[in-house]
Amino acid sequence: MTSASTTATSAPTSKRASGSAAPELGEGERERLDAAVDALQTGTRTWSALTVAQRATLLRAVRTSVAATAEDWAHTAAASKGLDARHPLRGEEWLSGPYSVLGALDAYIETLSRLANGVNPLDGITIDRAPGGRTRVHAFPLTGIDGFLLSGFTGEVWLEPGITPGSARAAAGLAQRTPTESGGVGLVLGAGNVTSIPVLDVLYELLAHNRTALLKVNPTQDALVPVYKRALAPLIEPGFLRIVRGGPEVGAYLTGHPGLVHVHITGSAATFDTIVWGPSKGEGAAATKRRRREDRPQLKKPITAELGGVSPIIVVPGAWTDADLTYQAEHIATMRLQNCGHNCIAGQVVIISSDWDQADAFRAALRRAYANAPERPIWYPGSSSRMELATDAYPDALVLGDRLLVEIDADDDPTALESTEYFAPVLGVVTVPGTGQDFLDAAVTHANDKLQGTLGANLLIDPATEKSLGAGFERAIAALHYGSIAINSWTAFAFITPTLTWGAFPGGTIGDVGSGIGVVHNALLLDGVERSVLRGPFRPFPRSLPIANGGGRFTILPKPPWFVSARTGAAVSEGLTRYRVDGSITGLVKTLTKALQA
Repeated sequence: MTSASTTATSAPTSKRASGSAAPELGEGERERLDAAVDALQTGTRTWSALTVAQRATLLRAVRTSVAATAEDWAHTAAASKGLDARHPLRGEEWLSGPYSVLGALDAYIETLSRLANGVNPLDGITIDRAPGGRTRVHAFPLTGIDGFLLSGFTGEVWLEPGITPGSARAAAGLAQRTPTESGGVGLVLGAGNVTSIPVLDVLYELLAHNRTALLKVNPTQDALVPVYKRALAPLIEPGFLRIVRGGPEVGAYLTGHPGLVHVHITGSAATFDTIVWGPSKGEGAAATKRRRREDRPQLKKPITAELGGVSPIIVVPGAWTDADLTYQAEHIATMRLQNCGHNCIAGQVVIISSDWDQADAFRAALRRAYANAPERPIWYPGSSSRMELATDAYPDALVLGDRLLVEIDADDDPTALESTEYFAPVLGVVTVPGTGQDFLDAAVTHANDKLQGTLGANLLIDPATEKSLGAGFERAIAALHYGSIAINSWTAFAFITPTLTWGAFPGGTIGDVGSGIGVVHNALLLDGVERSVLRGPFRPFPRSLPIANGGGRFTILPKPPWFVSARTGAAVSEGLTRYRVDGSITGLVKTLTKALQA
């Protein structure tokens, strides 16, 4: 979930990215890193000796230790981002930290337990066909409690064309189908913006690839290292995980380490290119160009990556009530402002119809929602300078406190907005003509062709309009080439849903990486993934009642706790995480009561 326009990992960045060589490590530091790799080499043999049932038991121990650190985790993360104990947005660090990891552990435990008992991970899960002959796995919700708490939300994993339901079932389980085959030791270059990402990436290395993992923590997460070490102690003690800190010199040393067989990075395309090809500026730039021209990457091992992009929010015109306009404007403000916009899938470009008769009312609602959201520090390194870039490109943009709203008109050039992932509180609005299917098709084409990246796309549409489009709506979703698509929701919901997948739309290469290569999360351990599609309710409770909403999806949520405008969001997010920890029904009832006051 990190930026595609900024160095978001602590891999070779800083001096190497600016064109000069990374500083050399001291002998003691090299010995420390070599010892970590050696321990993981030993750990691969231990991991290969574990049965799948034993691995499930190990994950239960990890769950216990993560649960024990949840409060310290959330508070440390909030403090590192400048959110004090009374800040209304501190709940973000509960949901995007321990809540996400606990959910992933539960889902992986279920998958491994099934495999250990000779049961296919997809048994009992609905599998049908999506447009284009694709196989579609209905991957969320899979538990009764998720179906209740998150009623109205459903998620699907679409597999690549040509994969049949039978072949999907046969491949489900990935490396856990052959647990004795070691994948070696992998390097995880951890994200710097969201605290669950490094842990989720480590789990995927272990379970999807049978690789023990060396986690290189981004310096922005240094305060979390003691928490990580306590939370993940059951993986560290037997040699399945080592956690190290350090700057660019450590990242440079590790990416070239002969004992590591694979690299996974969550960060920026610039950092990815520096790792794979070399520096693009200064000393070494000429050699980098030559390597690219001759297709001779300096990185000699495979690499996967999640690198962000410019995420669209397509607003399909319809007959919206005033309440709809207000709610969806707050929804869009959340997509941009959660974590202060320091998310790879923070919505950045809103696409509306120039022919929508409610366009002016929608713009007014969006300005209000964007301006009224709680202020918070712009904390991620380099974000302030990218805010200045946006201000320079669009001097007439609305400055609303700590954020920028760019409304593109006929005299403006949208290129900067559509090609630069600002990774900061910068939101833009562009228009395309048409209504109904004509608008939707034009908006999908605009997103595919004009916006940088293919990680996540969001689409808002009222139930009556969606029904009127019929099969054309699903065809448009199939034509939207993004790895995660959220309909009447935000792609961040897909990020924290472990049985969905996370990654760019297939097609990235080391020569043209785009938003990345490969997927993570994917707790059903599916092979041949193309995308995940999340669907949510257009209207919250009580307007989600079927009689009132004209056939839309029912939900019990009056306003989701992740909305930046949710008055009780911090308390509800904490309460939901504590319910994940202990399963207390009394605590859950109290949390739901607070949710009704959002």
